[in-house]
Amino acid sequence: MELDERKRKILQAVIRNYLETGEPVGSRTISKYTDLNLSSATIRNEMADLEELGYILQPHTSAGRIPSDKGYRFYVDSMLEDKEREVVEMKELLLERQDKMERLLQQVVKVLADNTNYATMISAPKPQGNKVKFVQLSQLDDHQILAVIVVEGNVIRNNILEVEERLSEETLLKLNILLNTHLNGLSLNEISLGRIAAMKQQAGIHSDIVGRVIDAVAQAIQVEEDLQIYTSGANNIFRYPELADHQKASELIGTFEEKSGLSDLLQEAQEDENGRGIQVYIGSESPVSSMRDCSVVTATYELEEGMRGTIGIVGPKRMDYDKVINTLKNLQNQLDELYKGKR
Repeated sequence: MELDERKRKILQAVIRNYLETGEPVGSRTISKYTDLNLSSATIRNEMADLEELGYILQPHTSAGRIPSDKGYRFYVDSMLEDKEREVVEMKELLLERQDKMERLLQQVVKVLADNTNYATMISAPKPQGNKVKFVQLSQLDDHQILAVIVVEGNVIRNNILEVEERLSEETLLKLNILLNTHLNGLSLNEISLGRIAAMKQQAGIHSDIVGRVIDAVAQAIQVEEDLQIYTSGANNIFRYPELADHQKASELIGTFEEKSGLSDLLQEAQEDENGRGIQVYIGSESPVSSMRDCSVVTATYELEEGMRGTIGIVGPKRMDYDKVINTLKNLQNQLDELYKGKR
């Protein structure tokens, strides 16, 4: 018998509450956990039906209910189905967003160069301080399982783990519940040694798998990807006599074309303790050797879920600082709206 929406929500509420407390769950408790606005009497009737169908059990007379194996199976299959659908949708959305983001940033950096008559650059946003959104384990073959880890910013990491023998569906079910119950919403610093030890103890003979999944989670959170950088207006350098010297101009234009050193500059600006502060590098203060005769002004922008990138403008030391700083401040505020409009 297929469960209707009401029974599904009540069953999910029973299981979630039991996972949290380990205590039998009564109708009064469920009435606080669902959005159905049902009376305790109605919930009792639905729980009686769920018990008759074998999804929940009543361990003692007058006690609340606990999930049966059948109930756990329904809960985990539904959860995994939802997560698999979410991963597929997320990957499709990320590909679409990446394409839109690339076009947006190329447009922004070109307009910025045209409006300021300086050389400009912008880095694509990267997530900061990632937290785990969810983990999903699935069997690939008799000796491999796939760990899909989704972290803040909807960054997806796939890891293949070797196993000695094929895991049963029940084992994968319990491991998925264990991992998501303990890790969802946590940053790497919040995953304490005590929490890891408790997870391994609960995993029993599969503690090694839990340990390797946690290692994969740490790697997914810490992974450093190369900054994607877009540049424009390098030829504006020739507008300024002090930068138009053939050797100096060639080195500076080469830096923009090859993007050598730009990543360190933009990353340093992004790690500024003020977060969204304006940074100004004058002459020898610049970490990029080819820009030692220039001034560089940078600003960090931030999108959803802590996704940060950096905008930079490079010009002569006699640049119009007031105009450049005001332009960057305005762009900081506008970029999020531009991004939302192109999603």
